Amino acid sequence: MKGVALVTGGSRGIGAATAKLLARQGYAVGVNYRLRAESAARVVGEIEQSGGRALAVQADVSIETEVVRLFDEIEQRLGPVTHLVNNAGALFTQSRLVDMDLERFNRVMLANTTSCFLCCREAARRMQPGGAIVNLSSIAAQLGAPFEYVDYAAAKGAVNSLTKGLAKELAAEGIRVNAVSPGLIYTDIHADGGEPGRVDRLGPTLPMQRGGTAEEVANAIAWLLSDQASYVTGAILEVAGGR
Repeated sequence: MKGVALVTGGSRGIGAATAKLLARQGYAVGVNYRLRAESAARVVGEIEQSGGRALAVQADVSIETEVVRLFDEIEQRLGPVTHLVNNAGALFTQSRLVDMDLERFNRVMLANTTSCFLCCREAARRMQPGGAIVNLSSIAAQLGAPFEYVDYAAAKGAVNSLTKGLAKELAAEGIRVNAVSPGLIYTDIHADGGEPGRVDRLGPTLPMQRGGTAEEVANAIAWLLSDQASYVTGAILEVAGGR
């Protein structure tokens, strides 16, 4: 077994694709979810049917005590977490910044930035040399997502800064920290923003003339976690079709 990988927000989209890929590569996988118990159970079921080891664990990773419980439960049932994928996140209906209220902004920061901070900190306290962390950013952090998701872009910009800083803090301890920055990817998150067909609308405008898949992002995440990326830390890898 390669180790124990925790994937937050692992019940759908990029998280689910990553959990299944890591299991195929020999990791035992903790599939974290907040609300979608049935979806998380399906991901675990697929992994187990293929001969892998997986465990679904409910936790709101924006809450400190639940993050500690999440790591404890995975450690007790699968073993210490050796690899972490901070995939949990959220966005809300497309909006101009001037029309956003403070409650929405704070919810976006909790879901995308606070959750990443808490899980990174818990991993840093527990991981041994050879561990690796991959945080999910977004190309929105560079583009700003005007008229749609400026709050989400700001939250992912903070994830980039956290990634860079923590990578330097943990490098001498043999723990690598990187981020993946997806662009337009076919996942359900666009429906959460009020436009399920957003990738179909914008995909043809990209240099590669299409949107990406969750599996393509998962491949990038898995590489950054692997020993093949042993000299890579503090990197933000764009998976965005040239956007």
